[in-house]
Amino acid sequence: LTAGEQISASLLAMAVEKLGCPVISLLGWQAGFITSTAYGSARIKRIEPDRIKKELDKKHIVIVAGFQGINRYDDLTTLGRGGSDTSAVALAAVMNADLCQIYTDGVFTADPRKVKNARKLSVISYDEMLELASLGAQVLNNRSVEMAKRYGMQLEVLSSMTRKPGTIVREATKVEKMLISGVAKDEDVARV
Repeated sequence: LTAGEQISASLLAMAVEKLGCPVISLLGWQAGFITSTAYGSARIKRIEPDRIKKELDKKHIVIVAGFQGINRYDDLTTLGRGGSDTSAVALAAVMNADLCQIYTDGVFTADPRKVKNARKLSVISYDEMLELASLGAQVLNNRSVEMAKRYGMQLEVLSSMTRKPGTIVREATKVEKMLISGVAKDEDVARV
């Protein structure tokens, strides 16, 4: 199950290298992801980012294959649904990053493919994002949002198709005028 991420990380590193940039791709175990033994739904127990830090000190771009780690038996494990987002948030937290960017479709008031006048939110709280995720909005997995909230990691959810600013997911402060007060699911469309 880890092969897809391994291949993707390698191909991305090859593309970056072709641009003339120093780069290295690391598998989850090489990046220090230590997990539980629950194959297919492992939990991250800790991250030992020494290798990542050494590569960054060498001025390398580091590409880490998410969704995977290694358990106490030295077996490869996978984190399950949302594992790549969860890996990114965990790594950003352990590296003391200011922000973790997740490229997907963005956070809208409704699914923009199904609701014509859906509008992109500029800010949403962790709790509101958790509510959307738990009710079926397929933007962020709830495990990644829970981890971001636990470690105070601010997220930015950006569109992978445009270069426009994304939606910031953070602790509740002054958010947009239209606060999310509830979510209803209608014909597989989550509406805010």
